[in-house]
Amino acid sequence: NDIVIVNGKPIGENTRTPVCYNHDVIATIDKPLQEKAGIAVLKGNLCVQGAVIKPSAATKELMKHKGAAVVFETIEDYHERIDDPELDIDENSVIVLKSVGPVGYPGMPEVGNVDLPEKLIRKGVKDMVRISDGRMSGTAAGTVVLHVSPEAAVGGTLALVKDGDMIELDVGKRILHLHVSDE
Repeated sequence: NDIVIVNGKPIGENTRTPVCYNHDVIATIDKPLQEKAGIAVLKGNLCVQGAVIKPSAATKELMKHKGAAVVFETIEDYHERIDDPELDIDENSVIVLKSVGPVGYPGMPEVGNVDLPEKLIRKGVKDMVRISDGRMSGTAAGTVVLHVSPEAAVGGTLALVKDGDMIELDVGKRILHLHVSDE
């Protein structure tokens, strides 16, 4: 608080009476841009130790969604196949990307915000549910579930997901569920 910064004044003095010139850009605590806009921690058989989603970046209509998985085992697999015109995927599908977590993809680069298939973008699709054990930039947008834990590379449920498996996302109830038998 008393550390002097570049203007020669202590940081506490500089921040004692903050001024906002545009509340359309910087909302107040009393009047936030969006209520409860932080992150939501999800639980379920697909993420026994949790997963996260940023509701303020997600499409409202996809906050409760059930769709068939389209699985990519690695980021390389994703890049190789995502724009294949023969890929069996539509706007109701759930894109699943495995093995991009801290163990599966050491260094954990930002690869969790996968793009939509070109053929769906051309149809006007703007967002889809996407799930991975990786991470992405906090400024990215979309209905993207990240940090699925335990991750696929250490034997988490995510490793077992196959094309066509039904996945249910219910952000309101904080659920991420893979519709398969317990066995």
